[in-house]
Amino acid sequence: MENQDAYQRAKKRVKAKLGFYIHLAVYMFVNTAVIVINLSISPEYFWFIWPLLGWGIGLFFHGMDVFVFSGDSSVMEKMIEKEMKKETSGEQ
Repeated sequence: MENQDAYQRAKKRVKAKLGFYIHLAVYMFVNTAVIVINLSISPEYFWFIWPLLGWGIGLFFHGMDVFVFSGDSSVMEKMIEKEMKKETSGEQ
C-alpha cells in the first residue's frame, strides 16, 4: 500500500513538472513570435514587453508552485505538522 502511495505521489510530481516544462516551451515559442511581429510591424515601440512580462509573472509563480512549494517541500511539511498539532490539541 505504501509503495502505491509513493508511486502516486511521484506520478503527480512528474505531471506537475511536465506541465511546467510545456508551459515554458509555449511561453518561449509564442513570445518569440510576438517579438518578431512587434519588430517587423512597429519597431519604434517595443510593446512586446507587456505580454512578455505579464505571462512571465504567471510562469514564475507556476515554477514556484512546482519546484518550491510542492507537496515535498519542507515549508509545506512544517505547516502541515503545525496544523496537525493544532488539531490534536483542540486549538482553533
